Amino acid sequence: MTHPGKARFGITPLAVTDFGLSAARFSQIDLRRFILAALLLLAFGAVAGPQSIDAESSSDAEVSSDAEGSNVKLASIKEAENGAAANAPVLVFGIVPQQSASTLARLWAPLMARLSADTGVALKFATAPDIPEFEARLARGEYDLAYMNPFHYVVFHQDVGYEALVREADKKLKGILVVQKDSPIKSIEEVAGQSIALPAPAAFAASVLPRAVLHQLNIEAQYAYVGSHDSVYLGVSRGLFPVGGGVMRTFDSQTDAIKASLRILWQTPGYTPHAFAVHPRVDKDTRAKLLAAFVALGDDDNGRALLKSLAMEPLAGASDSDWDDIRALKLGALPSLGSSGK
Repeated sequence: MTHPGKARFGITPLAVTDFGLSAARFSQIDLRRFILAALLLLAFGAVAGPQSIDAESSSDAEVSSDAEGSNVKLASIKEAENGAAANAPVLVFGIVPQQSASTLARLWAPLMARLSADTGVALKFATAPDIPEFEARLARGEYDLAYMNPFHYVVFHQDVGYEALVREADKKLKGILVVQKDSPIKSIEEVAGQSIALPAPAAFAASVLPRAVLHQLNIEAQYAYVGSHDSVYLGVSRGLFPVGGGVMRTFDSQTDAIKASLRILWQTPGYTPHAFAVHPRVDKDTRAKLLAAFVALGDDDNGRALLKSLAMEPLAGASDSDWDDIRALKLGALPSLGSSGK
């Protein structure tokens, strides 16, 4: 049983301050954020249901959380760590928090276990409570290996030295704007004056690209940063926001009920997708092992199934120049690096 006050399956109760609420009064968007916070707690609790695992009492799996609910370790990853050679390195594998920590842990644990088994390198799952904090941890070099969006890669390659290892071979990243299925909004021009839910200021395809295109079209709107892609889809599906930004990969991973309640209004042009990148402290031999293991996932049914569970295509070796299309956008520095993302 989950103890009061402890995070269940890596989910920390959302504080009112996480949604930028004023102690004196609510703005309209603040009120929507507050309602969304309550809905997220109910939704994630309902999803976890009987599958929730107590961090202290379970013998089948281990789930641990830091004070922010940002790090989760599952049994399959722990077993991979124990199964690696005693002197093998343990690398912290950071995943951009497009979804809740519990969802990410469930989806990524099998892939990490496979990679650990194939390389002898133990991988420890990690994420962050929100995208701005993930950016701050990248800036501090806390992740040895990280799955990051294209904008993040360009910035943290330059600032920290993260080096691209692999990317999806035959895929372009496209942002989407979603509305409720029966919304009267039928075109991007009708977004003018609306409140648009976005994951975080520097979420590339879900936030940066839609903002840039709307600016080019002289379409003015209000933006509310709600912390994750899951929060966007839930907020729009419940009518808290008329429009929201995301990407197809995270949209496809939503429950059937949420997907059925939404309609894709518009897509951005395509760009080089997310990078799997290593910190410069990771040695060349380890990089080579990881590169081979990532690419080999596309060579057998099990590996392809693991990728499909993450809505990913087979991976290919990457070069830094693959992200020159992002650099050509001249996006500059990350907005409010390390801030709360409000």
